[in-house]
Amino acid sequence: MVRGIRGAIDTPENTEKAILDSSEKLLRKMLELNQIETEAIAAIFFSLTPDLNATFPAKAARRMGLINVPLLHMQEIAVPEMMQRVIRILILANLNSDQRDIRHVYLENARQLRPDIAWEEEK
Repeated sequence: MVRGIRGAIDTPENTEKAILDSSEKLLRKMLELNQIETEAIAAIFFSLTPDLNATFPAKAARRMGLINVPLLHMQEIAVPEMMQRVIRILILANLNSDQRDIRHVYLENARQLRPDIAWEEEK
């Protein structure tokens, strides 16, 4: 069954390095926590706040070896008072997990975006 896994991370600055490092950190954690193998991934969607335009986050996915996975970018709508410098990821994957077992990942300051569903790192 196709499941959607959400995630977000804020990045410190609008540079290629910062965007790619943040994107890779988030994507790796999402794949790890949900035990997603490359062949199970149907598609990955990336969105960025309008203040991030130094590079495409999908370059991080390609750098990780996700060569045949369909990837798509989009820009978030500019809502007043929105959190700045945020990268969001939606992974669509064929998983046997129940919806309630999906672990959505919100890192750094982006945790405040969805505290109701965000995975909490064990201390």
